[in-house]
Amino acid sequence: MKKTGSLADYETTLRLLQIELVKLQRHFIGGGERILVLIEGRDGAGKDGTIKRIVEHLSPRETRVMALGKPSDREQGQWYFQRYVPHLPSRGEFVLFNRSWYNRAGVEPVMGFCTAQEYEDFMNTVPTFEAMLVSSGITLFKYYLDISREEQMRRLQDRARNPLKQWKVSPIDKVASRKWKAYSKARDAMLLRSHHPLAPWTVVQSDDKRTARINLLRHLLSRLHYPGKQPALLHWDPAVMCEWPVGSTTLPAFA
Repeated sequence: MKKTGSLADYETTLRLLQIELVKLQRHFIGGGERILVLIEGRDGAGKDGTIKRIVEHLSPRETRVMALGKPSDREQGQWYFQRYVPHLPSRGEFVLFNRSWYNRAGVEPVMGFCTAQEYEDFMNTVPTFEAMLVSSGITLFKYYLDISREEQMRRLQDRARNPLKQWKVSPIDKVASRKWKAYSKARDAMLLRSHHPLAPWTVVQSDDKRTARINLLRHLLSRLHYPGKQPALLHWDPAVMCEWPVGSTTLPAFA
């Protein structure tokens, strides 16, 4: 994997890509387009930092970041996708989910928060649900941020020690490393069963946070059309951003 380089190089490249994001937003606000980005990944993989860089200079009126908490008793009695639907983008909006309905494919089965039948129901219906979103005019992106076990342990330990990151600490952190293999198995099943032509997955190797952020931004911008686009800025590294053919039974190399 080719790293981004010095901090100065990273900041310069990030600023140029954020300018591209502003151009993009001006275009889709004017055209009434709807963009939805799902950011999934292991604990400590850099989801918060990546989202922060995406939205940093975008219009707060047309940009929303959703990170839903534990469902209420009432929500637990609803159709599973129901509590996510009110937060979908309207015309001209850019919405990012910091974890999404894919909790049911990862955290919930690993931690025992859903039944085997609820899990199967979700995996069988999520392609249809996402196809409905895309057919309604929503442009949907799904990113999974992956890291090595060693890097996850280092980041979670740093999180626990850092007083400025205490809001990130959760009981799930304490078992993330211990349940590494279970999360790996859940990840593999999720990617294989919910990767489809209308809503494919892109996996981001994020042991190096700066490199991951830059490449995710390049990939996202390269997949969208807007006036004034600078294609030379948007060449993403295939060693960082992993796409694979829909329908393939071979996953990228994971740990």
